[in-house]
Amino acid sequence: MSQDRPAAPRPRLVVVGSGMAATRLVEELVARRAVATSSTSGGLDVTVLGDEHAPPYNRILLSAVLEGTHRPEALTLRSEEWYAEHGVDLRLGARVLGVDRERRDVMLVDGTLVEYDTLVLATGSIPSLPPIRGLVRMDGSLHEAVHAFRSLADCERLLAALPGSRRAVVVGGGLLGLQVARALGVRGIQTEVVEGAEHLLHQQISAPAGRILTRDLKKLGVAVYTGARAVRLVERTDGSDGPALRLDNGFTLDTDLVVLTAGGRPSTALARGAGLEVRRGIVVDDRLASVTDPSVHALGDCAEHDGRTTGFVPPAWEQAGILAANLSTRLCDESVRYDGTRVVARLRASDLDVAVLGDARAELDAGGEVVEVANPIAGSHRRIVVRDGRIVAATLVGDLSRVGLITQHFDRRTVLGPHEPGELLLPERTGDAGNGAGPWSLPDDAEVCACAGVTAGRIRACSSLEQVRDDTRATTGCGGCASTVRQLLSRRTDTAELATAQKGT
Repeated sequence: MSQDRPAAPRPRLVVVGSGMAATRLVEELVARRAVATSSTSGGLDVTVLGDEHAPPYNRILLSAVLEGTHRPEALTLRSEEWYAEHGVDLRLGARVLGVDRERRDVMLVDGTLVEYDTLVLATGSIPSLPPIRGLVRMDGSLHEAVHAFRSLADCERLLAALPGSRRAVVVGGGLLGLQVARALGVRGIQTEVVEGAEHLLHQQISAPAGRILTRDLKKLGVAVYTGARAVRLVERTDGSDGPALRLDNGFTLDTDLVVLTAGGRPSTALARGAGLEVRRGIVVDDRLASVTDPSVHALGDCAEHDGRTTGFVPPAWEQAGILAANLSTRLCDESVRYDGTRVVARLRASDLDVAVLGDARAELDAGGEVVEVANPIAGSHRRIVVRDGRIVAATLVGDLSRVGLITQHFDRRTVLGPHEPGELLLPERTGDAGNGAGPWSLPDDAEVCACAGVTAGRIRACSSLEQVRDDTRATTGCGGCASTVRQLLSRRTDTAELATAQKGT
């Protein structure tokens, strides 16, 4: 008499973190049918541990909430119900205290132990506190006028402080700082930006482009101080309520709010505590596995591959896809290798247009040549770096009309003719829209969404913006592709209506 064998235990995958990288990883696993559900016999038992109480949300669009163009709930990437429907155990407010690699378990602050066979650390990054005296009180808390801007809770706290506030100083002139400054300006807050480097976005764009961006901000009512560092938070000299921020150039800026956006570092405390190799980030190999322990992986802002860390959405989503492929095919001894990532960044702020492709500094050091076109009067500066006939980096400020085509050549590593780089930087001629130019003329394989790697053809295959978001995740990253997506969908609707009308006649 035969007896049924007990079912083999399913591999347990634990993901620490519920940010954009972790969410993308779960989506990819669900799409590959790699998650165990009540109706499947195989797959992974997946548990996601998020220390925030809010469902996973789009951190890039927090400035849109601050600006007032998005409601907080519109930032949700996937609801708690979605996780439950797909067999994923999502635990919110689950702060991890430590990882025991010998016992293969994770301990939460409430003492709960979560066992794993494979662990993924997607802990993101944490803001760095700038060396400004007076920011922190004796009890370790921030001054009530000082605000970080990293989480939804930070955003809500800053929103609550806006009534009654007239002036704000944003410390940091990077992508996040400019987004916050512009959002505060839209809210009617007199805003000033303090940046220690000689120009804005100094890690992404050149000095001439930075000057154009500074002038654009001034036109929008945002004052900019570059080459100056905030050194001390003091009381106002006129005796009125509120603090003032003293700069190292002698200026003192009266303010009601100080928003910190300068600097951040990979969150590696858990990895260090677990004995994993950590440099700037958690060191991983080409399979995104820790070089110390192959059962532990890292992705997103906290991971360091080939000596590099990234702080952008596209690399994190690219890593999530590769890790999902490896986790899904592990039983077949197949793997997809990660060979580094491209840098693609967009500034998401009203009336400010900036796009960055690749690492211009590194490519110039490697022998790249610069082709640029600038029109300071019109507020535009376009620059590409070409090496061996291929676009290896680009920065566009003030005019993104050609960003789709430039990105396409950048991704495909197209070999260009001697005159093509310059032609790509020229503005579209008046009347081009009527001659087939515009988003609707993009070929199907042209990339529209850099964050999710979505092409125009995939957008055209969708019938609504909701389907685009659900099926492709386009518009859910930096949001820079939203207008192009809407135009492609509008053109699709117009074409369908025309076809229906012609059929009726």
